[in-house]
Amino acid sequence: MSDRKYKRRRGKRRTKDTLLMVLPVILAVLAVAAAVFLILKFTTGGKKQETGTFTESVTEGEREPESTAPAESIPESGPDGTEKMQETVQETASGQAEDMGREPAAQPAVAAEVGSMEDKEDPQKSSNASGQGNGAAVSINTDTMSAAAGETAEATLGVDVSKYQGGNINWTKVKEAGIDFVMVRVGYRTKATGIIYEDPTARYNMQEAQKNGIKVGAYFFSSAITEQEAREEASWVVNFIAKYKITYPVAYNCEDFSSPDSRQYGLDKSVRTGIAAAFLDTVQASGYTPMFYASRNEMEGSKEWDMNALGNKYKIWVSQYPEKPFPETPASAYSGTHAMWQYTSQGQVAGISKKVDVNVAYFGYSREAEAKDPTPAQEVGANPEVGINFTEVNETVTAKIETNLRTAPTTAEGSQVVARLVNGQTATRTGVGSNGWSRLEYNGQKVYAVSSFLTADLGYQAPSEAQAPVQNGPAYEPVNETVTAKDTTNLRTAPGTDNPDTIAATIHYGDTVTRVGIGSNGWSQISYNGQILYAVSSYLTTDLNYKSNSTPTPENPEAGITFTPVNDVVTAKSETNLRSVPSTDSPDTIVGVLHNGEAAARTGIGSNGWSRLTVGGQTVYAVTNYLTAAQ
Repeated sequence: MSDRKYKRRRGKRRTKDTLLMVLPVILAVLAVAAAVFLILKFTTGGKKQETGTFTESVTEGEREPESTAPAESIPESGPDGTEKMQETVQETASGQAEDMGREPAAQPAVAAEVGSMEDKEDPQKSSNASGQGNGAAVSINTDTMSAAAGETAEATLGVDVSKYQGGNINWTKVKEAGIDFVMVRVGYRTKATGIIYEDPTARYNMQEAQKNGIKVGAYFFSSAITEQEAREEASWVVNFIAKYKITYPVAYNCEDFSSPDSRQYGLDKSVRTGIAAAFLDTVQASGYTPMFYASRNEMEGSKEWDMNALGNKYKIWVSQYPEKPFPETPASAYSGTHAMWQYTSQGQVAGISKKVDVNVAYFGYSREAEAKDPTPAQEVGANPEVGINFTEVNETVTAKIETNLRTAPTTAEGSQVVARLVNGQTATRTGVGSNGWSRLEYNGQKVYAVSSFLTADLGYQAPSEAQAPVQNGPAYEPVNETVTAKDTTNLRTAPGTDNPDTIAATIHYGDTVTRVGIGSNGWSQISYNGQILYAVSSYLTTDLNYKSNSTPTPENPEAGITFTPVNDVVTAKSETNLRSVPSTDSPDTIVGVLHNGEAAARTGIGSNGWSRLTVGGQTVYAVTNYLTAAQ
């Protein structure tokens, strides 16, 4: 045998020996892979999950039939990318969790854009945000939490805020008013499309409250329809708040689920309870204290939520607004155990220009918590434009007559007049806001002015005094007094509303003018920038603190109350008193009784739970809940 043949045969034998050695290893690896595949298949139940969208692969036949809508109820309240952990559960076809005891699994990170003030899908828009709900008007000061009989030293006073309280809260003044804590709305999921948005004021509010020694908690306004979505929401929340010192609980808030336009419409109580628990368990697994928020009438008797499940596991935050606020009413009427009570949405707190929810917590903390993420949060400034949609423009404007230039697009507290623009002087308009204000550049400074007071017609001539028809007109009783608008009113060159061309200016509450005559025709003569203009007398007031008054009186029956204009015909569900003032404080205000079947024209629905009616040519008020649409 030649050396070449020997080497070839020896090489073949070596290759064969190698294959015999490797083959068992390959077979073992394949067997392990097959076993892993089978285990995964049976433990996941064949479900598919897409990162970010969390869609489940189920057939229509596996889904539980859509339940009927819950019975209509009248809520008593309204309260705004690293991977986190979620709790893994085995879900039935109806979405209910069968096993709540497993270890948390990785939750994909969720991103969210900053929400808009004009977002019609914000589920909190229709609630008690910004003082649009019920409750007694209260003014908070340092005496509100003074010790009383039976009161513990641990009780603390707080507010909850969102974009509806504005973007430039003065947290130094809030602290000086005696506020111990704030529950900040950090975000919400839209009620129809299900998109998560960051509340545009959340970062500033957490930052400034923290700086001023006010302890911070958080809440999220949910419209989740599955437990997976709830865990997605909670994951976003704990990631968003990680760089802030969150001492108070992180709360789950879900409302308006009975509205047909809500994506939660038709979910039954057990499903919604499971969704809430999924959110709260994820919050707890991330090291925060979970808390469930709802109104008393939703929780009492487990009407809308399974409170046996929720009340025994999490802190409960109840909203219930008595006629007389805390501490005159010492406790909520809710019979279940609760740790926090939201007792009004009509709070007035120094530093917050709009009405705000006020809460008493039956617990406190001796020290502030540390942030989960020690990396400092990015510093943000107060944004006067937060939540306002500005259409960008670039044009030269002047005042129709003259107008104030302010540091913020509002006349509320915190907005300062820095200059006046008169007809003939110019400024550059850079934006037109959805709130009726314009953004201007004036002498190198960013300022704001009421859009209707401005014009791009640089040749515009203000109406002259000679245009005011005074001859052969109605008699005007001479006066000399300072007035402001109760809300907003036009100043016209003639006393009548038939011709829109007579509008020369508009004034808002807080703008002062001189009234020189009161006419028998319901109009007042106003001296304005050297000319005589006219305004409807009933739209004016000499009470320059008109909106600051919190107690309705016969002279100012709508003090401190916001009425949404309506035009419908109502009757009493059974019968109800008609009052001259929307309050039950005095029996002397009863002027009549409306019975079922008797019709009344409703012109407004108030934020205090009362409606404004016109009966027999007289303006009267009745409790909204006692009224129903006339057939």
